[in-house]
Order: sequence, then structure tokens, then C-alpha cells
Amino acid sequence: MNLYCKKALGDPVHGPYHDEEYGLPRYEESVLFELLALEIFQAGLSWEIVLKKREAIFTAFEKFEVDRVAVYKDKDIYRLLESKAIIRNKLKIRSIIENARRIQVLRSTYGGFADFLDYYHP
Repeated sequence: MNLYCKKALGDPVHGPYHDEEYGLPRYEESVLFELLALEIFQAGLSWEIVLKKREAIFTAFEKFEVDRVAVYKDKDIYRLLESKAIIRNKLKIRSIIENARRIQVLRSTYGGFADFLDYYHP
């Protein structure tokens, strides 16, 4: 059992994520995009902070529908930066929006985000 599994055991924040998602394959574009965004938000912070804000982040980024996030403009960035419910880091928010645009490109070059990940998976 790895360290995260031990930490998650019975934990109200980590437990559900560990038991229902951690290490399981995902293929749906919005789910993969959400996981990528959560990892971006986690940089420099604890995973627990991200998990506690996950629902608000999910709502703020419109369920991580790639085509909706890809067209975000400055007004959307400012809206997100004003939300105390999410992690308010302008560079992270901008990178998530840019990643949505990159995922759109992956549709034509690889067939989609999941296909891109599969292509590079060992």
C-alpha cells in the first residue's frame, strides 16, 4: 500500500477520491480535462485544498466542457479571480483556458485528448 492509500483510508476528503477515482483509467474528455486542471491548481498547494474546492472549481469552469472554456475571454478570467470558492491564481487559470484550446487541436491531430494520452502511454 502506497503512502497516499494509507493517508486516504477513512479520510473524509481523500477517501472518496481514492476509492472512486485514484488510478482508474478515464476516457471522457471533460473528465480528463478536469483532472488536468486540478493538477494545475495543485501545483504548490496540497491535494486536500484542491479536493475541498473541487466542486466549486467544477462549477466555475462550466463542468469542464472544453469548447466552453476554450472561448473564455478576459472577463471570464476576472470572474474566476473574484470567486473566493476556487483557487484564484491568474497564471493557473490562464493555463487551464489554454489547455482547453490545445485539447480542441488534439481532436484533429490525435482524435481527442484520451487518444493523445494513449498514444504516449508506455
